[in-house]
Amino acid sequence: MLASGLIVVAVATRSVWLGALGSYLVCAQAPISADVAVVLGGDGYGNRIIKAAELVRQGYVPLVLVSGPPGFYDEHESDLAIPFAVKRGYPKSWFVPLPMDAHSTREEAVVVLRELRRRGVRRFIVVTSDYHTCRAGRIFKSFASKAEFRVVAAPDEFFSANGWWKNREGRKIFALEWLKTVGSWLGL
Repeated sequence: MLASGLIVVAVATRSVWLGALGSYLVCAQAPISADVAVVLGGDGYGNRIIKAAELVRQGYVPLVLVSGPPGFYDEHESDLAIPFAVKRGYPKSWFVPLPMDAHSTREEAVVVLRELRRRGVRRFIVVTSDYHTCRAGRIFKSFASKAEFRVVAAPDEFFSANGWWKNREGRKIFALEWLKTVGSWLGL
């Protein structure tokens, strides 16, 4: 009896607790004036690089450093993302590729932060998908505790914190991001 009652309550309130689980992944911040925006890899749709280009257009940053993990048809992601943005009318001069062999956000943060130190960057913006903002922010903070940065969200057409369960791609994004979040808590 108690179990069936709990199931009824869980089903009746599912949009509330599913939305809370989705919202936990999103820790987006407002942009600030900075030296550079950094586009993290992992976006096959171009939302992140377009968001970063808009930050240049709006005057928040003069330049975008485009992370380029491998794996896209033997190309680094940065080598595909920059032409994508240029085709959409943004000047190529706004973008600097940073090809790398990172296979995780943690590895990517190490390479990106090394490059930012080399360039003398004091303040930067991390641009990533909304569902990736909390984990990315925690990882960057752990490696760049003294750096000033913000994590700005690029929208994702499949994921919304309060509706990710309504489409298959949203459910996949949610499950994978939660798996990665728990893995990072465990130091994996």
